[in-house]
Amino acid sequence: MHKLNFSTLIIACLLTPSIPVLANKLDVRIMEEGGGGQLATCASSTVAGLSADGDGFLAVRSGPGSQYRKLAELHNGDVVYVFDKKGKWAGVVYGDLESEECASINTRPVTNRKKGWVHTKWLKDLAG
Repeated sequence: MHKLNFSTLIIACLLTPSIPVLANKLDVRIMEEGGGGQLATCASSTVAGLSADGDGFLAVRSGPGSQYRKLAELHNGDVVYVFDKKGKWAGVVYGDLESEECASINTRPVTNRKKGWVHTKWLKDLAG
């Protein structure tokens, strides 16, 4: 029988990714396009129009298309920030957000922990 030492156990734990991290890993990155520092580089929207007779949720996917893995579900009234668009799909960040997360002067990948791609048919722009 092999005896593991403490250092080997620590290294093994550090190298093993946790399930929640893998669950939100995107197949297609969401990019924030840099602005001039004057305006936010994303727009807030709310999930709207989902039918209670249908699925009742908007699937958050790992890429811009229904062929990508489902990461989460959003519901009517949930607020998202749209950072990227590819056709009829929006790269969004959702959950507990701060408004300053939408103000970059550089083009960069969005790294917030709750993110993914949703179909724009179910998004309504919010004023402001």
